[in-house]
Amino acid sequence: MGILDKITGRAKQAAGDVAGDGSLKREGRKEERKGEAKEELGNAQDKADAKADEVSNLERKTN
Repeated sequence: MGILDKITGRAKQAAGDVAGDGSLKREGRKEERKGEAKEELGNAQDKADAKADEVSNLERKTN
């Protein structure tokens, strides 16, 4: 999910460098950051799911 945004962002940054277009370069940086944020969200969701499974298993064992 986030990897595509990161790749697109880097491509836009490179195109902005080549063309001398600062706005395209900034847009690329924002898009790359969006991809990083999506990856962070996915990692956090995975950790939350793992913790929920752990709690569920502990509850079954103690009841």
